[in-house]
Amino acid sequence: MTQFEQQLLEDKQFIEGFLKEFYSRFSDLPQKRLFDAMNYSLFAGGKRLRPIMTLEFCRMCCGSYEKAAPFAGAVELIQTYSLIHDDLPCMDDDDLRRGIPTNHKVYGEGMAVLAGDALLTDAFMLAASAELDDPADVALAVGVLAHNAGSLGMVGGQSLDIDSENRLLSQQEVYDIQSRKTVALINAACVLGVIAGGGNETQIQAASRFAAGLGMAFQIRDDMLDVIGSQQELGKTVGTDEQKNTFVRLYGLEACDEMVCKYTDTALQALDAFDNSDFLRELALQLTSRIK
Repeated sequence: MTQFEQQLLEDKQFIEGFLKEFYSRFSDLPQKRLFDAMNYSLFAGGKRLRPIMTLEFCRMCCGSYEKAAPFAGAVELIQTYSLIHDDLPCMDDDDLRRGIPTNHKVYGEGMAVLAGDALLTDAFMLAASAELDDPADVALAVGVLAHNAGSLGMVGGQSLDIDSENRLLSQQEVYDIQSRKTVALINAACVLGVIAGGGNETQIQAASRFAAGLGMAFQIRDDMLDVIGSQQELGKTVGTDEQKNTFVRLYGLEACDEMVCKYTDTALQALDAFDNSDFLRELALQLTSRIK
């Protein structure tokens, strides 16, 4: 196992343990089926990429990664809720997620909606519990999280996506959707790590540039995998984006490959603002060349 692989594993295990401990305190409450539905998706084998970025940006700012844990956990709760809701019949109507039946297929649509609602709300309870040297930084972080998760960020991107159905979009319109739907939560993850680590404004801006580049490269690669990947590799139904406004539909695979390289370079250049960025550089390269 390489040093990068070891760090990736340790970060993932730390997040897994943190989230399990957080929810273990609620195990004896009467709303057991709700927590079962939440845990079903939360612990369904996600890569924990966004919270890992939170931990690593904190480390690069010379902060203790334990202080970033509530923010990292909050980002993962929001990511999980968004996937539950995206899979619903009123959205993408997907049957598989991470190789297993989607939440609503197991718990029903009503409970799936509530599980997503609870994860979203709990995310802010968790983020607000962070203990930083300056309490104002906790408020700043919660604001960053809300901005990127709500109507100005991820939810806003989803709404644009719904409104764009049945018509062909321009590149700018697709960018407007994905910069909110995909990039925004990655931006929150990275910026929250800098805040937890006591980073400066220059580093916050650099983290945002990294997130913008990586987020777009990640999404374009995801669009490509929907065409060239297999259901077994990806753990979800493929070919569902054929009638959607993806970069592949607009530009084709070859042009998308070039765009992935361009956005990845943007992300890597942003890391020049930090020392000891080798881990995130390797992570960015692996994510934008992945096959699943």
